[in-house]
Amino acid sequence: MRHLLQDLFEKRVNQFVSNKRSHKIFFPKAEIKHESAAKRSAEIVKVKALGKIIEESKEDEFQTVKYQAHYQYLIKQNGILYMEEEIEDRIAKFYKKALVMDEEIRPNLEFDPYPQTTITDVEEQDERFSYEYNRLKAVQYAERWWNSYNPAYKKFQNDCTNFISQCLQAGGAPMRGYPKRDAGWWLQYSNWSYSWAVAHSLRLYLSNSRSGLRAKEVRSPDQLIVGDVICYDFEGDGRFNHNTLVTGKDANGMPLVNAHTYNSRMRYWAYEDSSAYTPNIKYKFYSIIDQ
Repeated sequence: MRHLLQDLFEKRVNQFVSNKRSHKIFFPKAEIKHESAAKRSAEIVKVKALGKIIEESKEDEFQTVKYQAHYQYLIKQNGILYMEEEIEDRIAKFYKKALVMDEEIRPNLEFDPYPQTTITDVEEQDERFSYEYNRLKAVQYAERWWNSYNPAYKKFQNDCTNFISQCLQAGGAPMRGYPKRDAGWWLQYSNWSYSWAVAHSLRLYLSNSRSGLRAKEVRSPDQLIVGDVICYDFEGDGRFNHNTLVTGKDANGMPLVNAHTYNSRMRYWAYEDSSAYTPNIKYKFYSIIDQ
């Protein structure tokens, strides 16, 4: 099975690199990433793909394997090189050692399982918490844990917002609002506010908070700096279901982001190459207010 996956990875990598690409594209994501890069005058010059088998089974002449693919893309833009990384869970099927199916196991988009539609502010809304948001520490945390899980925190099935909250806390953002789950932003023992772990609730909190962790919405992504937050509504239906942290900038000054669920590092902010992307996607850009 390992040699079959190795052969699959070699073919796939060749689809990403311009001078090795064949006319026949069997991995559509490669074409999407090339088109996305070209829009910003960037080029994928080298790709490394590593596989990890999660589960495998065999029935008659069929072999099925669930595996994790770790991609590293060396991207060149205006003479500057940087590395983007991404994790995919995939499933492949072989018949008599011939590939018959290979597709991504798409993560479940985060949804809000709670009944509230708004996030209320807490009574101490006029109180100013004294803190300094350390953007470097927030980014360092995002770099350390982008593809793993800090055992000091609860791990969620849809972990993107929990991860961003951890990054913000690592940067010194103060919690407040306990024990009201629909107020403030906090994690306490085995309990947490909606805004800590639910994408749409964090978006509401960042829009409405007047003390503690606060943010200012800006109009365009180039106005963000490292340590800021981007919220994603993939379907454009008003319910936000993903969040990322800005961890760098490309050569054009546009954000590169780290995230969980779609575990990614230094990924271009627009997510055009994501399987969750739709033409109706909407974004919110939040600059964390330094105090």
